Amino acid sequence: MPAPIQHSTTSGARPNCGVVGVYNHPTAAVICYYALHALQHRGQEACGIVAAGAEQGNGRVRFRWHKAKGLVLDVFSDSRILTEHLRGTAAIGHNRYSTTGSNSDANIQPFAIRYHAGNLALAHNGNLTNTIALRRELQAEGAIFQSTSDSELFLHLIARSKAPTELGRIRDALGKARGAYSLVLLTDSALYAARDPHGFRPLAIGRLRNADGSYAYIVASETCAFDIVGAEYVRDVRHNELVVIGAQTLADGTIESYPIEDVTPPARQCIFEYVYFARPDSIVFGHSVDKVRRKLGKNLALEHPVSNDEFDKVTVIAVPDSANTAALGYAKVNAEENGIPTRFEIGLIRSHYVGRTFIAPEQDERALKVKVKFNPVRGVLEGRKVVIVDDSIVRGTTSKQLIQLVRSAGPAQVHVRITSPPITHPCKYGMDFPSRDELIANHHPDVKSIGRAIGADSLAYLSVEGLLDAVPHCEGIGYCTACFTGEYPVEIELDASKYTTEQ
Repeated sequence: MPAPIQHSTTSGARPNCGVVGVYNHPTAAVICYYALHALQHRGQEACGIVAAGAEQGNGRVRFRWHKAKGLVLDVFSDSRILTEHLRGTAAIGHNRYSTTGSNSDANIQPFAIRYHAGNLALAHNGNLTNTIALRRELQAEGAIFQSTSDSELFLHLIARSKAPTELGRIRDALGKARGAYSLVLLTDSALYAARDPHGFRPLAIGRLRNADGSYAYIVASETCAFDIVGAEYVRDVRHNELVVIGAQTLADGTIESYPIEDVTPPARQCIFEYVYFARPDSIVFGHSVDKVRRKLGKNLALEHPVSNDEFDKVTVIAVPDSANTAALGYAKVNAEENGIPTRFEIGLIRSHYVGRTFIAPEQDERALKVKVKFNPVRGVLEGRKVVIVDDSIVRGTTSKQLIQLVRSAGPAQVHVRITSPPITHPCKYGMDFPSRDELIANHHPDVKSIGRAIGADSLAYLSVEGLLDAVPHCEGIGYCTACFTGEYPVEIELDASKYTTEQ
């Protein structure tokens, strides 16, 4: 049986989905499987792979798929699924995380259909903001939906497009969608990949050499998926870009590129990818996540140092794993630039065998789940002035339990430093932040009050300015900070929560 579906206890912010596409590899589904395994942190409710291969005898392309609830290792525990059932030289895959109430088998991706122009499969990361308008329009034209996912809209839009070519139909469909999407599409003849005009979600292109000397191509949400299969990073899919990997690519290495909208707007990349969601060993939006997180910690130490006072030193610990490198940066600057005796220690041991723990509604169960996932190192913490570095505080319930857990090891003081500003608004583009009423920052008049509520001796957040200073900046590239500022780059439907998001 698949393992129970579990979610994060560290911050309350839930991850977004991971997508993978593989083209021109003799065992594309196997490559896709390993890539999905590397992207498991982006979605743990369900996963799936669609593979395309020519049938023996007639050469007709056939799409086969396997998908189910559970982790990658569980869903594909029988290796014959990959080597026999999912035969083919091209494949796409998806790790799913959705909002509450939509964990239905019908919503598990990738989606695959056969329409008048052939086979079509899709895997989507993001959240459309004009879902209701599109569904109403399509239903009025006779469309019948098989899921409650906004991702299915793409299939209907492509199938109903009047454009004469496959490329034209896909461009037509993408041009009608609003909001956030990074997606991979597989057809009988090519692998397509696209990022929405604002580029909210990441998507990268890599390649690896086959045994015969030819190249296989891989597209994935993060480059850690390339590392596990030995692929080299080529470049990102740019915002407002649709790329085609097909016969021309195999012939001379050309990756065809087309704009989605005629005028490319400034990018508004999700800044929370750098703060929490991406793996630190990945390149996201063309830059090292580890390097950005170190800078986040350094800026946090400059803005909110912790002095040693009567103690011989300050002990800095991270909430593993997303805050590890940020805590290193914090400790370094607090010691070297602030001149305060500081040492980074491993004060919390994380169990990697429990997945991301589901936060049960009962308070005692929340405490138990935190204890299952983390255990404090008493010898490091006892009698010390401890600084806990974490990436964010959402509801605050988990932070409170975590501080109580650390205090059980006997530290003299517990201070909390957060490498992002207070989260005051829900995300509308694919991250599952709660409603405004559930966010702890909206229930307290100031940061000191939040600190008291979670049981910290002091609490401080990185400023929006400090956050923006830590991330890379290029011409035409900006960031979405809506969860901190309430400034949404793309207009939102008022009733969009009626449908699920495929994050």
